[in-house]
Amino acid sequence: MRRSPPSFLPSLRLSHRSVTSLVPRTNPVRSPLSSLPSYPAATTPLGPSHNPYAIRTMSSNSSSAAAAANHNPSAAKSASLKPLDPVEGAKRAAAYAAVDNHVKPQHTVIGIGSGSTVPYVVERIAQQGEAVNAKRWFVPTGFQSRELIIDAGLKLGDVDSFPFIDVTIDGADEVDNALNCIKGGGACHLREKVLAEAAKEFVVVADYRKNGSLLGSKWAQGVPVEVAPFAYAKVLQNLKRLGSTNPQLRMGKAKAGPVVTDNGNFCIDAPFPETYMRDPSDLLVRIKLITGVVEVGLFCGICKSAYFGNEDGTITIKSVDGKVQEGLAFDVNTPALK
Repeated sequence: MRRSPPSFLPSLRLSHRSVTSLVPRTNPVRSPLSSLPSYPAATTPLGPSHNPYAIRTMSSNSSSAAAAANHNPSAAKSASLKPLDPVEGAKRAAAYAAVDNHVKPQHTVIGIGSGSTVPYVVERIAQQGEAVNAKRWFVPTGFQSRELIIDAGLKLGDVDSFPFIDVTIDGADEVDNALNCIKGGGACHLREKVLAEAAKEFVVVADYRKNGSLLGSKWAQGVPVEVAPFAYAKVLQNLKRLGSTNPQLRMGKAKAGPVVTDNGNFCIDAPFPETYMRDPSDLLVRIKLITGVVEVGLFCGICKSAYFGNEDGTITIKSVDGKVQEGLAFDVNTPALK
């Protein structure tokens, strides 16, 4: 049975015409912000000539950061170099030499890694001047390199906007004679490996403590393994069965609880006996096949050159062809190539 509305409610019978007549015909009240001019969304220029598939639109965070960086006049300034102790001075020399040898004027997309030597990499790139850097985009591997790029007045890019990179320069925790690397001491190895594999040329810059003959001989903490948080306990057991001597969930030093990567994952440090480390490529595959593993901090067959700053102030250069140059001197006061 149909019920009639309560007697205290007025009966409304509105036609379409009467409803539309209720809409005010005057202009709506305008917000004070509505008078401000509108601007088009920030987009990147066309990608490098060798990259016809580069995505044109950057993320809002990166475009705003790049805009801020473009107004930083420090990019072209080669500030007077402050004196450094021998080891730091050698790290600077190694970074400068790597930039001069591998970052060329025609390179327009450059990956910037992390580590204590990378600030000198960015420093040298900035010295190449505004004219060449104005045409470049710089892709970071993490928070540290992102801040270095912005502070140097360089343009910040995204790996999803530039999936093809001319050269990536990064640090390493250890490098063997075949240029296989352990990376992930800073828990950034997922993004670091993406940028390393996206680059035509991947170059490592580090100090003499990272220059080893066999992986694991100098970096004893173990192979960094990024894992999905819900699967870490299961992955720990899998790593033990695989042969890891004492895998441990990495814990934060300035916070309670485990280290959380930039991707929201956990990190396990998994030491392996020397017999396993003699074939890091095989170990990489076996760890990567464990369900729950996101990425492994073994970089095998990727690095083309490695530059090391030595304790005596000289530098050592290792090449993928097996060539080793030791005791090299590099004058950091030499003007950067432009």
